[in-house]
Amino acid sequence: MGRDMLGRSIASALTAIISVAILLFAGLVVLIYMPDSPLPDHWNPAKPLVINDPVNMLTDWKLARVLANGALCKATLATGATFNTQPEKIDSQRCGITDHISLLRIGNAQVKPVNTRCQTALRWAMWTTHDLQPKARELFDQDIREIKHFSSYNCREIRTSAGSGRRMSTHATAEAIDVAGFVLKYGTSVDLKRDWGGSTSKSAFLRHANTSACKWFRVTLGPNYNALHADHFHLQHTGWGLCR
Repeated sequence: MGRDMLGRSIASALTAIISVAILLFAGLVVLIYMPDSPLPDHWNPAKPLVINDPVNMLTDWKLARVLANGALCKATLATGATFNTQPEKIDSQRCGITDHISLLRIGNAQVKPVNTRCQTALRWAMWTTHDLQPKARELFDQDIREIKHFSSYNCREIRTSAGSGRRMSTHATAEAIDVAGFVLKYGTSVDLKRDWGGSTSKSAFLRHANTSACKWFRVTLGPNYNALHADHFHLQHTGWGLCR
């Protein structure tokens, strides 16, 4: 085969490949955007995130889009939690809450009403729905009825083992929530300070809670981090991926 014929064969093959790729892409676009698309919503990048949807490779991408937009965050949070929208809170140049809500429930789990950012609440809802509740059913054969917390918003400096630091805490802008324990459907209490150690079902649940929170929050700190966190998980919307 001469060079010219070989070149024409390669060009024809490339043209065919490109044509097939264009057709496949066009077909995918039609499949995604057609009104009665057979593509399940949780696999459809054009469909909004729903808290109860199964987790897949698109979930993190959808969640990131939602977290960047306060209105989208509230619309998504409403698919799996109960809350009241609040006006923006500004206490000082360093303290306040944007995308402000008062969270009341996550699915069937009650929380003591807590003022926080929608983004913090949405991460909390994803964690509860996809990791906490399934693990509670696996270990205890019952759902979580209540999630106990030490609040979210607190206009203060960061606390360290050496005392207060110079930086403001992420609680000063409600970018974090401190979770202290859980109450199961039939009244069983799971308390972080009391039940963390040992090899009981309660300690196994709490250790799963610790590690699984790292999938949803940018910073997760628990009893393994330091004594300041012996009685709660510090769960943070912002940060650089610290998981302890």
